[in-house]
Amino acid sequence: MLKPFSTYLLLTIVFCGLKSFSQSSQKIDATLLPNTRQLHIQQEIIFHNTTNDTLNALYLYDWNHAYSSKNTALATRFGEEFNKSLHLAKREDRGHTEILSLTDKNFDFLDWKRTEKSDIIRVQLKFPIYPDKYYSLKLSYKVKLPSAQFTGYGFTNENNYHLRYWHISPAIYDGNGWRMYSNKNLNDLNSLINDIEIKLTYPGIYTLISDLDIVKNNTEALHTKTILYGENRSDVRLYFVKNKDAFFIYKNDGLGFITNIESKDLNDSTKIASVRRVVNFIKNNLGRYPHNKILVTEDDYKRNPLYGFNQLPSFLRPFPEEFQYELKLLKTALGTYLDNSLFMDNRSEYWVKDGIQSYLMMKYTDTFYQDMKVLGKLSKIWGVRTFHLAQMDFNDKYPYLYMMMARRYSDQSLTTPRDSLIKFNERIANKSKSGIGLAYLNDYLDNNYIDRKIKEYYNSLKTKKSKAENFESILKKDAPKDIDWFFSTYVDSNKKIDYKIQKHKKTDDSLIVTLQNKRGTTAPITMFGIDKNDSILFKNWYTDISKTKEVTVPRKDVKRLVLNYDRVIPEFNERDNWKSVNGFFSTNRKLKFQFFKDIEDPYYNQIFYVPVFRFNIYDGITPGIRLYNKTFLNRPFIYDLQPSYAFGEKALVGSGSFRYRKYMERGNMYRIDAYMAGSSYHYADGLRYSTITPSLSFLFRDNNNLRSNEREVLNMRFVNVIRDFSPTIDTDPDYSVFNVRYAYGNNGIIDYKSWFADVQVARDFAKVAVNWEYRKLFQSNRQLNLRFFAGKFIYNETNSDYFSFALDRPTDYLFDYDYLGRSEDTGLFSQQLIIAEGGFKSKLPHPFANDWIVTSNASINLWRWIEVYGDMGMIRNKGRDPRFVYDSGIRLNLVTDYFELYFPVYSNNGWEVAQPQYDEKIRFIVTLSPKTLIGLFTRKWF
Repeated sequence: MLKPFSTYLLLTIVFCGLKSFSQSSQKIDATLLPNTRQLHIQQEIIFHNTTNDTLNALYLYDWNHAYSSKNTALATRFGEEFNKSLHLAKREDRGHTEILSLTDKNFDFLDWKRTEKSDIIRVQLKFPIYPDKYYSLKLSYKVKLPSAQFTGYGFTNENNYHLRYWHISPAIYDGNGWRMYSNKNLNDLNSLINDIEIKLTYPGIYTLISDLDIVKNNTEALHTKTILYGENRSDVRLYFVKNKDAFFIYKNDGLGFITNIESKDLNDSTKIASVRRVVNFIKNNLGRYPHNKILVTEDDYKRNPLYGFNQLPSFLRPFPEEFQYELKLLKTALGTYLDNSLFMDNRSEYWVKDGIQSYLMMKYTDTFYQDMKVLGKLSKIWGVRTFHLAQMDFNDKYPYLYMMMARRYSDQSLTTPRDSLIKFNERIANKSKSGIGLAYLNDYLDNNYIDRKIKEYYNSLKTKKSKAENFESILKKDAPKDIDWFFSTYVDSNKKIDYKIQKHKKTDDSLIVTLQNKRGTTAPITMFGIDKNDSILFKNWYTDISKTKEVTVPRKDVKRLVLNYDRVIPEFNERDNWKSVNGFFSTNRKLKFQFFKDIEDPYYNQIFYVPVFRFNIYDGITPGIRLYNKTFLNRPFIYDLQPSYAFGEKALVGSGSFRYRKYMERGNMYRIDAYMAGSSYHYADGLRYSTITPSLSFLFRDNNNLRSNEREVLNMRFVNVIRDFSPTIDTDPDYSVFNVRYAYGNNGIIDYKSWFADVQVARDFAKVAVNWEYRKLFQSNRQLNLRFFAGKFIYNETNSDYFSFALDRPTDYLFDYDYLGRSEDTGLFSQQLIIAEGGFKSKLPHPFANDWIVTSNASINLWRWIEVYGDMGMIRNKGRDPRFVYDSGIRLNLVTDYFELYFPVYSNNGWEVAQPQYDEKIRFIVTLSPKTLIGLFTRKWF
């Protein structure tokens, strides 16, 4: 809505009278230069010291400069999440800020410098800022805008400009120090509440989209000049687009709703009705928006989408188009509505706004789409509707997504700073936990208590500075029950809620029930009485259960007692939540065989089955059936049986395992695994091998920094091999090996480090080995790969090289490696390479060492995934002198550790490229395991 120019003059006069304001302000004059992808900016910042401290320096956020190098916090964050895009970016795609001058109001130059966090600037003042005083800074600088490929903000391939965090802004000082927050692609800038005026000059081919008020707009020759104004603002987003129809503007009760979120399958009238429904819902549940316009963009949605919606192509999405469109609008609009109204620490107190957003999204679904299932229309399809997942209501996904991390013991408290959260928690799990926590509290306090308090909080603190403690105070102010537990336990910790019905006994008209708190987390729990028709007879809340508690309930018509029957409480384990009043045996769960994996059904013992296929050249195509009990949520005990039939050998083969996991909640040893595995396949034509391996593992991580990729493991196992005799292997076909290995790994994509120390003891031999690997992606985008291996026999009384160290193709007597043809000496399958032991790529004569071996492997890239490699080492056999070995060649590193090709060039064999049958010397690495391949894409989330 255009304001009259007279109004603008009045605003300018008021803007200049800064001492009458109780907050800071900014004036910006910016010119967009598309040819150089720059903004030239003149800026005045009026900083108001609202604390009781005297300030001698100011700090400024320059988040655009976070794109300037490979060492910024933003680049580090990308690397932690296995994203090399910013590290490999071309100079022209990076962003940076060049400050031309920085002065005070008298135009005296001020000393300034960038801190170690290069997107934060420290300004040394010539005069202090006393409490309740103002200070004026004048800046002149150039902003080189980044490509939008990194975070969604910057210039696009179409030469449009999506701008956020594009100008320098004052940091916040709150009496406890400066909030020194760098840009980490979290969209959580904490800036002062400002009144802001922006004068923009830009080419006339662009249309400006902004949620600030336009007070003047003139087109002169080839350029457009626009003046924008906004009160009580923190974040300013600008869109310069060539297509003037890219955004739609909907008017609703005085609010301009600007969006480019599209739905091609809905007509305009339906979209208008959807926007009206969303806006009215938000206004009715929060309050009136304090600004005239709200900008709801596709960029914001992509940043924080409805997971599950965005993973499928549109033709496969099982939800009604109107439902999808409204939830996309709702989630994105709620985020913007709250961010532009409630000014709080978005990095450490994010849970408040996340909780309100998720809670209102659940309420919206309950209000308008109550019958919607989590699988949508798929839940009605034959073959799908029998899945427990298909029976879940849409809102059941929220506790489920939180529980995915809780069951992995990778959940983090809601007060964990946002930049310390692992990606799945930051994007999904903690948002879900905060929303279902408010729903839990609302059910506990009854009478829509939380609905009223959310509205009270929003209307009393919108456009003001607020803290999470303000929200806590409002919730507690006239609560009908004590809710201290919610903040001390649910919000401030990652403690899990878990109860069970321990026992019950009958009296004439009552049931005396003993409830047990399994984890000591004191939080309210519900118990329901259910009759034979599955109707609810009663619902009671119980509190203050530290260990056990006896409660008495009516007995009449009760068939079952069930804890948390409506599943409002995010409980860790629901499998022991019910008990039949008719005796012990009726409590036992029935077996349920089901095709494919499902979510956990607390009323059944689920056994899943799926077809599986394996291949090696001896067994040939090996179909089988997999029987297992692993649901989508982790559980302590897992079994996995895979009986199969080998068409190549016309014989039964297969594998199986049983695993018990014990998670530790304190200390850096976070998990203990007890594991029993067995397998039986063929290692050569007509020759079978079988293994039985019990093992015990202790896993370590830094529980204070779950984002760290560092992991350590101590594994002890006893490998028993039963093998058909082979005349080509001069050793006892049956043997057992005790193996202990301690391994460290930090699988960063920029810096990769790993090592292990290994000890093996058997009847006829004992040996030790160490392995070290390092990968480094340098500033020049060169990647160096280094590996070192050393092994020594303590004693060796064997008569063959079956247990010897190998240069290029270990015999794999422990059957650890996924060889396609483990006994092959010639042909394609003999060329399969697994980097182990010596790690050589050329096939050298006498490649085994029955005494000791020392080797090193190195490679460096020449261009992208084309690398040159070299290996060298010393090997010694008993009774012989040590021998120097080497090889070199070209490596095509297509997907590291998953698909690689090696072309030998020169080695002890001479110039291999000039020798006959060169194609037989080429080596390859290939990974066919679906689980391993999926891990390549999911590693950034966990």
